[in-house]
Amino acid sequence: MTSIVEPMRLRGLALRNRIWIAPMCQYSVDAYDGVPTDWHRVHYGALAAGGTGLLVVEATAIAPDGRITRQDTGIWNDAQVDAWRPIVDFAHAQGAAIGVQLNHAGAKASTYAGFGRDGDARGSVPVDAGGWQTVSASDEQILGLAQPRAASTAELEAIADAFVAAAHRAVAAGFDVVEVHAAHGYLLHQLLSPITNRRDDRFGGDLAGRATLLLDVVRRIRAELPELPIVVRLSATDWTEGGVTPDDAAQVAAWAIGAGADAVDASSGGLVLADIPVGPGYQVHLAERIAAEGVVTSAVGLVETAEQAEAIVASGVAAVRIGRAALRDASTPIRWARELGADVDWVPAQRLRAY
Repeated sequence: MTSIVEPMRLRGLALRNRIWIAPMCQYSVDAYDGVPTDWHRVHYGALAAGGTGLLVVEATAIAPDGRITRQDTGIWNDAQVDAWRPIVDFAHAQGAAIGVQLNHAGAKASTYAGFGRDGDARGSVPVDAGGWQTVSASDEQILGLAQPRAASTAELEAIADAFVAAAHRAVAAGFDVVEVHAAHGYLLHQLLSPITNRRDDRFGGDLAGRATLLLDVVRRIRAELPELPIVVRLSATDWTEGGVTPDDAAQVAAWAIGAGADAVDASSGGLVLADIPVGPGYQVHLAERIAAEGVVTSAVGLVETAEQAEAIVASGVAAVRIGRAALRDASTPIRWARELGADVDWVPAQRLRAY
């Protein structure tokens, strides 16, 4: 059986294990300029030194109006690339691969972070207070946020251009992987879901139409950056009638692999309020559904113990992603390896006395 401590490859990239750090928004760019800060250097440095095989940094905006909040990181200009580069270099020095999650928030953009410079404010930032008019697949209002405007066909094509340009900047910063964010209610998910996509152009209609922008992005990144590993993150269910289903997600995952992606991460939800049965491993069945189609898949969602992670990988899922566990203990991958009795070389020399 495959173990979480065994190495694997994504395209030509060697990963030292199958314990990956999930992207987790930090909302910590208080200058509102998308440039990573000292917080990001320390936060991601600790995670990279903790033994992970692949660290994927937070949802990073491909354009200013694609930010979830004004405090998001970005990768739409050279100053941001320059700030990401030392973070990437440090991760590599610790033996970790590092990726960036590329995102456009769509109707969930222009919101308050709820802490930091914006204080505890929530909801949409008004245009006259520094926010902006959001765009989406249609003009459907979601989660009580400001009503978006339906993006034109030309605007969606320009957003595809921005995803591709961001992938090039990711390579310039030294990132090993790009992850295309099509989950959690953001723009590509808004296009995929029939709940929010009421379009009648080539980006709407049946599942194939609703997947068009995502697949265009993947296909173009693959054509222009043939060696770059690409991961697609999907919300594999909307947890509500009339939304994306696990079977839909499995089909989109297969199409994404055909377009040039190397792996899919199976998350869920984020588009509408729903009764989600949150608990240990509550999304693992979604990863197993996609993996059953022969797709390299990672599982995420309250994976809390080494034994739980081992069982997930033994089921045929390629890797597990941890979030909250890594926030509590950045060295969770090392600790899990020790708990499993594995003899690994992921421990930084400066920390050997602790193990």
